[in-house]
Amino acid sequence: MRRKKIQVMIVDDSAVVRQVISSVLKTDSELEVCGAVADPLFAMTRMRMQWPDVIVLDIEMPRMDGISFLKKIMAERPTPVVICSTLTEKGAETTMQAISAGAVEIITKPKVGLKGFLHDSAKVLIGAVKAASKANLKPIQAASVKASSLKVKPKLSADTILAAGKLSILKTTEQVVAIGTSTGGTQALELVLKALPRLSPGIVVVQHMPEKFTAAFSERLNSLCEISVKEARHKMRVLPGQALIAPGGKHMLLKRSGAQYYVEVIDGPLVSRHRPSVDVLFRSVAQSAGANALGIIMTGMGDDGVKGMLEMRQAGALTLAQDEASCVVYGMPREAVNRGAVERSLPLVEVPQAILDYSQ
Repeated sequence: MRRKKIQVMIVDDSAVVRQVISSVLKTDSELEVCGAVADPLFAMTRMRMQWPDVIVLDIEMPRMDGISFLKKIMAERPTPVVICSTLTEKGAETTMQAISAGAVEIITKPKVGLKGFLHDSAKVLIGAVKAASKANLKPIQAASVKASSLKVKPKLSADTILAAGKLSILKTTEQVVAIGTSTGGTQALELVLKALPRLSPGIVVVQHMPEKFTAAFSERLNSLCEISVKEARHKMRVLPGQALIAPGGKHMLLKRSGAQYYVEVIDGPLVSRHRPSVDVLFRSVAQSAGANALGIIMTGMGDDGVKGMLEMRQAGALTLAQDEASCVVYGMPREAVNRGAVERSLPLVEVPQAILDYSQ
């Protein structure tokens, strides 16, 4: 019996973009382009005849913008959406609105050299569409938790960035929480960080996201959270009541000076196909914090972070994974559980309480 192909609709006002994305997706035998249209109104007409499994959506289009279209889809029939957005500061801010509305992935496109860029990024584009097709949209839409409800108690591996070394197991009073996530992680992180009170341990985060988008993402979270949320800069201190988000296109490592922690933000090759890489962050946490750390791996496709989380556990850190039922894509957490890197799995809504319990 032949496996049903993933049906993909492309909605973009650029004929070049539609043609290039179509040709890229057609190179994969598991994908089929069921429509490529110039704007959301054309898309809605086509979707009445055949509803796609995944939509690749531009933001700025005539007659109806992508965000309005996305909100309409999510209200009518929730469908995985991959945003194909221009890599600009303005585009990043708008794309964050789309992520908030329910989009699960971001693909960036430059203003010049578009055709060559999309062909060079074929694996990324195909991977994003496949990851989106597996997305479970219900958990994020249904999940919520309030800070007031929390009980405060009295591929290339990471070797290319940071060599494996002696693990830190000395327990100190300074604690750090390290979170790694990918597909679906923007909504999951928003839920977790919004629920935390100001008296929370310092947090370092790798969310797979392109350059420029992490700044807009951090600013959005900062406007919503009691804790401070910032895009990390080189040598920035890790402080209680603050979350540092690794900037897109850079690796972030945790370092220790005495009893204090800070981050290094550096260049380097892709690790586990990503930059920033969760594996790089988690390995650095194992080496610099050891038993003083809590590691959390959340929704995402692939296995980035699995090796680093195992090293964290071996160093004495508490390691947790988001459970399958609450993940948009149960990829990274599944691999971490299967390799013995995780001490316990828990629903997304229980993650904020676990962070506070750890810090007591």
